[in-house]
Amino acid sequence: MISSRKVARSRWPHFASLLGTFISVFAGKLAANPDLVEIKSVAPSIVIELRYATPHNVTGRPIYPRGMRAMVLPSVAQQLAGAQKFLCQYGYGLKIWDAYRPKEAQVLLWQLASKGDYIADPENGSGSMHSWGVSVDATLVDAGGYSVKMPTDFDEFTPAAAMYYQGIDPLVRAHLRLLQLAMAGNDFYGFRIEWWHFTTADWKKYVPYHEAKQSADSSNAKTEKLKAASQKNPNSKT
Repeated sequence: MISSRKVARSRWPHFASLLGTFISVFAGKLAANPDLVEIKSVAPSIVIELRYATPHNVTGRPIYPRGMRAMVLPSVAQQLAGAQKFLCQYGYGLKIWDAYRPKEAQVLLWQLASKGDYIADPENGSGSMHSWGVSVDATLVDAGGYSVKMPTDFDEFTPAAAMYYQGIDPLVRAHLRLLQLAMAGNDFYGFRIEWWHFTTADWKKYVPYHEAKQSADSSNAKTEKLKAASQKNPNSKT
């Protein structure tokens, strides 16, 4: 009897070859895409840690090429700069875990770690909003650029990853509230089952609406307006 581990090992060379092909293809596409800008070019103080360029994600493998940059549409980059400016007033800043995600990477993500509502089927409707440059995955860092306590780590697909924190730690609650204030005040929507996921409120300008609606209708995972809709009162209660 052949063990599942032996089968998995025998398949790895083929997968590694496929991964290398995908990476080389979408690296070229990224370099040739004139519609996107690098987040760092607009807001240099934002910390970048693209988790899909490392093994520290739900797949356990890098699915982005080495040196992948965090890219979004220019208007989204300006929104992020506004959120960063707001957070800096309170001694915090943004860390970006993911930004533009080429469709080829979405295919790999779907194949390696399909998680129902959490990961968009690249062949269904508009696929992932990340693939249109209108979404980012973000968390908070302190003034030194170090991560602070948040409800979960990245890609932790559990009830604890919900948009509105239900735990008892007041520090986590305050951090998430501040992040949501910064993002909502700069025209981002939240994602009810992933506290780290934010999409520009203007996404319909860039994503074919019929396709996007098809994606949303087939899933319970939808973007929502954040309750933290004002920048003016970061201490207001949820």
